[in-house]
Amino acid sequence: MRRVAIIGAGQTPYGEFPTLGVKELFAWAFKDMLHSVDKGIDPREIQLAYIGSLSAGSGFQLGQLAALLMGHVGLPHVPAIRVENACASGGFALYSAICAVASGKCDIALAGGIEKMRDVSSTKTKYWLGISGDTEFERLAGLTFAGIYALVASRYMHEFGLTREQLAKVAVKNHRHGAMNPKAQFRREITLEMAVAGAPVAYPLNIWDCCPTTDGAAVVLLCSEERAREFTDHPVYIIGYGAGTDYLAVQDRDCITSFKAARMAAQQAYKQAGVKPEDIDFAEVHDCFTIAEVVAYYDLGFCEKGEAGRLLDEEATSLGGRIPVNVSGGLKSKGHPIGATGCGQAYEVFNQLRGQAKNPERQIKNAEIGLSHNVGGSGGTATVFIYRREG
Repeated sequence: MRRVAIIGAGQTPYGEFPTLGVKELFAWAFKDMLHSVDKGIDPREIQLAYIGSLSAGSGFQLGQLAALLMGHVGLPHVPAIRVENACASGGFALYSAICAVASGKCDIALAGGIEKMRDVSSTKTKYWLGISGDTEFERLAGLTFAGIYALVASRYMHEFGLTREQLAKVAVKNHRHGAMNPKAQFRREITLEMAVAGAPVAYPLNIWDCCPTTDGAAVVLLCSEERAREFTDHPVYIIGYGAGTDYLAVQDRDCITSFKAARMAAQQAYKQAGVKPEDIDFAEVHDCFTIAEVVAYYDLGFCEKGEAGRLLDEEATSLGGRIPVNVSGGLKSKGHPIGATGCGQAYEVFNQLRGQAKNPERQIKNAEIGLSHNVGGSGGTATVFIYRREG
């Protein structure tokens, strides 16, 4: 298997864009990606494309979305595949594109993601998101994703003594980071008091524990090691990558305070990369709800099981801490356009490792190895990627 490098990455701002459709958003991210390629590239060099999306505007273009988007950016004849794995759609698009380049199927592949979530009612959005869980035993019984993650939070608090204040510290931290990110949906800091006293959603979660619905797109350009220097003097190599799957319905799992799919993906990525959790300089993790980030700390090996609260109390995962997490603002502040999230995380890592974070205030100094972690739904699927800068 060949080594694979990222030679360019682009992303729209995340937020609400009532006058733009999925084609316009994708083209925006695509052009941003082209501008990031140091030595330039002819888009016709792209040989294969994988594009993640759950529903693209709640059904606007479910069939052949990838072909629609690639045609819109002037590449109608590039083989294009839509990838759907709920909130991990972008991560699995990236995983598929990496495998295509690593295997020698192609030299240059595109991984992208797109979602337009702000053009439908909140009622329809709940239905749309709910069908990514176990439809028969979860959605039809009235269980929402907020409800599922509330169960996870309640169990975690019961087993490990996590406090409401510790959980709220995830939101406070990520809003503090997101306030410095010009592409984040919510560029606003919040206090711990605000985060604890937010309007209830599903006990113990409140409004500040939940990520927003978002419009946005992200694109990552991958290249074989042999050709990477043709396009950039500063490639970022994906040195380890993994994917995992578990029972979709939470009641079928042995444990809900850890996601086996994420642990499997992380173990694969660490083994391939030849690094350990303590070697990671920073991470972008899937914080669709604050408890999801708490769970990720153990799944990724950043702490022992049940010790996530200590990391938050010590501010170890804050910018300037031992292992900064979600310096982009994460899903909580940056936003969560479902299909784009996994590729958007790669965009953030790419820029951080090249010393080009949007807004120097949140640039992580001397970072060499980064990680991204993208989870589908309530842990049914997951991807983990480990990146290293060279040159």
